[in-house]
Amino acid sequence: MQTLDLVIIFGYLIGITLFGVLYSGKQETTQDYFVGDRSVPWWAIAASIVATETSTITFISVPGIAFAKNGNFEFLQLVFGYMLGRVVISLLFIPMYFKGELFTVYQLLGERFGEKVKMLASALFVIMRNIADGIRLLLTAIVLAAVYTAFVPDANANVIIIASIILLGVVMIIFTFYGGMEAVIWVEVVQLGIYIGGAIAAAVVILNGIDGGMTRVLEIGSQFNKFQLFDFSLNFTKTYTFWGGLIGGCFLTMSTHGTDQYLVQRYLCTDKPASAATALLSSGAVVLGQFIGFLFIGVLLFAYYQPFNLPEYAQIGAAGSTIPATFPFSGGDKVFPDFITQHMPTGLSGLVVAAIFAAALSSSLNSIAATAINDLYKPFAKDKSDGNLLRKASILTVIVGIVQIIVAIAVKDAAASALNQALSIASLINGPVLGVFLVGTFVKRANQTVALIAMASSISLMLYIYFGTKIAFPWYAVIGSLTTLFVAFIVSLFVTDKNPDA
Repeated sequence: MQTLDLVIIFGYLIGITLFGVLYSGKQETTQDYFVGDRSVPWWAIAASIVATETSTITFISVPGIAFAKNGNFEFLQLVFGYMLGRVVISLLFIPMYFKGELFTVYQLLGERFGEKVKMLASALFVIMRNIADGIRLLLTAIVLAAVYTAFVPDANANVIIIASIILLGVVMIIFTFYGGMEAVIWVEVVQLGIYIGGAIAAAVVILNGIDGGMTRVLEIGSQFNKFQLFDFSLNFTKTYTFWGGLIGGCFLTMSTHGTDQYLVQRYLCTDKPASAATALLSSGAVVLGQFIGFLFIGVLLFAYYQPFNLPEYAQIGAAGSTIPATFPFSGGDKVFPDFITQHMPTGLSGLVVAAIFAAALSSSLNSIAATAINDLYKPFAKDKSDGNLLRKASILTVIVGIVQIIVAIAVKDAAASALNQALSIASLINGPVLGVFLVGTFVKRANQTVALIAMASSISLMLYIYFGTKIAFPWYAVIGSLTTLFVAFIVSLFVTDKNPDA
């Protein structure tokens, strides 16, 4: 990497920071700050959904999945579930979002069950979103650290990663603090174009560096079964199977895109349910194309590095084996950053790194602040003015950003795939939360007591599954939501008093 690359990278970071500051004058009410005065066009929401769903985890981890030993295209089975989940959300959930002036999706739970259920779901969202986005921040910082060490090879890696986490976290805090949700959405529209362009540029450069070109890539990919797509086995411990992907991916998307404030808040920025549904469904087609492209980049990297020719490759995954830290593909998440910083031409390298930052800085800070203010603080501060709530939301945005920085630093030495970590954490809690929404829709006898018992039972089971079993994460949302629904149905047969709100 050269000085030009640094100019592009830091120019981008400065640019989005200033972009957020320019929006500061429009944030006069909590409605402006949280839902952009409900006037954002559907196509911008669609781009925002894609940018939010993609993130740095996709940019880095998905190529790593196809690159890894025995890795292939089976991840796409999960994406098919994502598509099905979008259809269900458009039919089942989106019409409910526009029946009132909602700021958070959890307000629906408050109307159906009472404050305690709403506050429990909101608190779970705040906790798990901070953890998941702390991991995303870490992955981006690893890329920035790789850029720095390309210029200063002797730098202390841990110190540089921590400094990178703090720098990126501060940028994210500033543009969200000043610009609110509308600035986040329009930054994501720009980000979508940048990281798609960066990914295409990287793919072209990798392909040009492979002797034999596309023909050789296809030969190697076929030889090592990289293009294998379907696994129809009913194996609950394998991460990517057809049934786990279709069913688990559907429930995971219903939870993340249907009951998670991070994404639902974007629908609330439109003016009607038809616009929200159009944005969600059209985003699915783009996401499918993206995942195909990122997996193929993993195959290109596999053909470029040819790790199978090195003696260490045979030991990967063997019992008791240790892979040298200097081995460039000892972890799938490390491969794409290595290529970008070490092998991309000057200028393009900076563009791709900026693209990774674009995918990373899809901020959840405003969504968390909206949830904390409207669902956790407002019930105890009913006499506070809108201006007072707006000021507190701004302060909370900064606090949440600091929390995510701390999370990123705390998990920086984790060895597991960042994609799997983030999806596992999301699925762990989103299942029970999705379940209580389903209870509200389908179990008419259920009241607040029933909902709380059902959620507590489901969360307890999910914690056991996460820490005590080898069940793969695509099944988490299925198990969590159906457990909530089943327990609520049984308990509602015995608890029939009118819904209490105490």
